[in-house]
Amino acid sequence: MYRRAARLVWAAATRTAIGSASGGLASLRAASTTEVQAARSRTKPSTDLNSFVLRTHTCGELCAAHIGQEVRLCGWVQYQRQDLFIILRDFDGLTQIVLPQEESTAHFKKMLCELPLESVISVTGTVIPRPPGQANPEMSTGKIEVRLQHAEVMNRCRKLPFETKELVKKSEALRMQHRYLDLRSPRMQYTMRLRSQMVMRMREYLCNLHGFVDVETPTLFKKTPGGAKEFVVPSREPGKFYSLPQSPQQFKQLLMVGGLDRYFQVARCYRDEGSKPDRQPEFTQIDIEMSFVDQMGIQKLIEGLIEYSWPKEKGPISTPFPLMTYQEAIDNYGVDKPDTRFGMKIIDVTEMFKNTEISFLHDALSHTSGVVRAISITEGAKLLKKKDLENLMKLAKAQMNQDLTFFVLPTDGALKSPLAKILTNLEQLQLCQATNLHKDDVLILAGGDKAKVSAALGKLRLECANILEYRGIALRDRNTFNFLWVVDFPLFLPKEERSEEYESAHHPFTAPHPDDAHLIYTEPGKVRSQHYDLVLNGNEIGGGSIRIHNMEFQQYVLESILKEDTGLLQHLLKALDSGAPPHGGIALGLDRLIALTVGASSIRDVIAFPKSFRGHDLMCNAPDFMSAEELSPYHIQVNWPNKIHEDSTNS
Repeated sequence: MYRRAARLVWAAATRTAIGSASGGLASLRAASTTEVQAARSRTKPSTDLNSFVLRTHTCGELCAAHIGQEVRLCGWVQYQRQDLFIILRDFDGLTQIVLPQEESTAHFKKMLCELPLESVISVTGTVIPRPPGQANPEMSTGKIEVRLQHAEVMNRCRKLPFETKELVKKSEALRMQHRYLDLRSPRMQYTMRLRSQMVMRMREYLCNLHGFVDVETPTLFKKTPGGAKEFVVPSREPGKFYSLPQSPQQFKQLLMVGGLDRYFQVARCYRDEGSKPDRQPEFTQIDIEMSFVDQMGIQKLIEGLIEYSWPKEKGPISTPFPLMTYQEAIDNYGVDKPDTRFGMKIIDVTEMFKNTEISFLHDALSHTSGVVRAISITEGAKLLKKKDLENLMKLAKAQMNQDLTFFVLPTDGALKSPLAKILTNLEQLQLCQATNLHKDDVLILAGGDKAKVSAALGKLRLECANILEYRGIALRDRNTFNFLWVVDFPLFLPKEERSEEYESAHHPFTAPHPDDAHLIYTEPGKVRSQHYDLVLNGNEIGGGSIRIHNMEFQQYVLESILKEDTGLLQHLLKALDSGAPPHGGIALGLDRLIALTVGASSIRDVIAFPKSFRGHDLMCNAPDFMSAEELSPYHIQVNWPNKIHEDSTNS
């Protein structure tokens, strides 16, 4: 499957880009959805995978039409079978090579049968049909084989740490340590080619159809206020350092001030905050900025971009994407990036317990922000064990300091719960109706501060989905792709360590919602932003905003609300004061988008040379030590912990 799909991806990835000469820039601007679809359906010239190289054909393209032709193939020895055949592999597929049995060519047979697997060879021979009954429908070349006439060993392979075959299980650490071997697998070949195809289609859509300008922005930058921790790079000037940019945010805004109007870049970005399954210290994003645009314009652009670049084998996606406010997401799902592939929404039952005598619920509702909320698990009585419920309670208490109580509605219809005896029959009936509880369902109930309860139930919702899927209930189909826009985020959030101070919910250049702009000077905590996130299956794959383009307003936000040193941003403030147009943009996380598209469990599986969970390159042993002599030109000294100093000295 991976091999066939990889070939389709490779063919699509090398199609000729759509030209714009006939219509000029004006026609690019006027490209409609119909034109985009027409462009996709145009006949493309066939791809020549054998130009400029030693082979005449790939190992995946020979078929009955080639019978009788003399061909030359190059690749890796995949299998050796009974001294009769070898299977040759390249990026495009497999071909069976029939070894000669005559005495005159015995040296070829001996040479190839004694070769270690994964050795690189070139073979010349004649394409012949397979004998009757020996065709292999699982191979695209399964109707033919090549009778060997000549062979050349290009490189013998050493004994490898693992077999490259897909069925052989390898630890992730071993795969990363020998990534050049792991890349030979059909899965990695498919993923790398799919990634290439999608990026090519994105470039085509943005540049050829909509007139965007591809601009490379600097990698060596300076420290910026707020946001994630940055990697620093020493310079030869004492005490002065570069920083690697978290994103090209400031540069793309400066490009709008410079009049480029439409910018995009496949941008490398860096954050010194450790690795997670969906993060890397270095990552790639599709970075976009436009002048004279509003939120709806950005959203339409991105919907068209994803639809245009979406792999055909993944099925069609529907646009426009659904839209949900931040508050709706928190109220219904407990998170700002909800997975809408399954239900189990949070239900508010505060009204039911307004006059309750149940002590912990009464205490919860005594506060202004107090609520009682619940999630219902369909047939949870059958699927969840007692230990599961206990573990959910421990999780809520340990991670969120949240108490829970459970209600189970067994087949006999008598509600079971520690609170069942306290609730009247009418109250039990009302609770079942309010939460749509049916026989064999389980209800998880929590009371307390609204934000805290919602967050706790949001995490428990996902944990319940994990448990149910472990029990064989399919809730989150990896072949279902639910895109969603989340909008109307708060502009500012209270700092965790000092709640009376604010930090940016997105970044300090985000513009306020027009309806809330007047509150910025009196109640900044109530201001919504023009920030929008694109969510796919519970993962944030993109985020952007309309920017502040007025210098005085930007300076007020930085100095008066965020208490930031504007000295670091004088270049940007001066630019905004030099006739900056209204502008906005977005960045799509390319690694995360590809991982979700192919169903990978980690973005490390869709990056050619990723870093480990700790941010290390296991293949090249980076980062590495540097000697005092090497550091001297940068005026740096290292305070070595004793053990590390001993290790570095010994190495």
